[in-house]
Amino acid sequence: MGVVLAVCCALAYGMSDFLAGLASRRASSYAVAVLAQCAALVVGLVCATLILPAPHITVAALAWGAASGLGSGLGTLFLYRGLGSGRMSVVAPLSAVTAAGIPVIVGLSLGERPPVLALVGIALGLPAIMLISRGHDSGGAGKGGVLDGLLAGAGFGLLFVALGQVPPGSGLWPTAAGQVVALVALLVAAVVTRTRVRVPARALGGVAAAGALGAAAAALYLLAAQRTLLSIVAVVSSLYPALTVLAATIVLRERIGRGQAVGLAAAAAAVTLIALR
Repeated sequence: MGVVLAVCCALAYGMSDFLAGLASRRASSYAVAVLAQCAALVVGLVCATLILPAPHITVAALAWGAASGLGSGLGTLFLYRGLGSGRMSVVAPLSAVTAAGIPVIVGLSLGERPPVLALVGIALGLPAIMLISRGHDSGGAGKGGVLDGLLAGAGFGLLFVALGQVPPGSGLWPTAAGQVVALVALLVAAVVTRTRVRVPARALGGVAAAGALGAAAAALYLLAAQRTLLSIVAVVSSLYPALTVLAATIVLRERIGRGQAVGLAAAAAAVTLIALR
């Protein structure tokens, strides 16, 4: 069940990124991030209150949720900074692999011992994420792109690790706490960069949907991490660029590169191996 939830998480994150990317073509990516996070907070609060109320909630659970929000906010900031500087071919794959690799290292260091097939799936999934995330942009291979990619990945890695520490029975309040912290971080960034938080009216629906899907993905990840190993959930959830690439191919008629095609095949094999464990 944990693997199924992780796959659903990857699907939600992938579609969220696709919709946010479309909206960012019409408005500032920072503005899109802030408004999407507002929608995510609303959805997160509704889910925590009505869909999965907590039998009991502890300060520790909320603290881990807040830490996940800090990671999400910082990861988004560095990711957008890197992408905005034209370093997509460096930032995207580095951030994706780092985000997946950190929870794997943490999980194994905490004593997790996945079955052999799952380990093979993890080993196959990490390069698959990098291949899928690489776009056709060839510029910006400098130190700035590497640094932004690593920092973005570290932020998202913190998100995955922190949610993985939330004990069962906490409901979805930890993810709601994370949405609050992430929104504060993005608002501070908007103020510092003097970004006007405004998007065209025709893009608001897509921005709201992106935020709602992001909140759903965080909730699915939390539930998945409570049912299976962190090292497995993180890798499967981090395969979300696969859906983003496929959606861009279908909707925008973008071409899939040879490396991305290999990555998609490797991702399918990785999920299959992990599910067969």
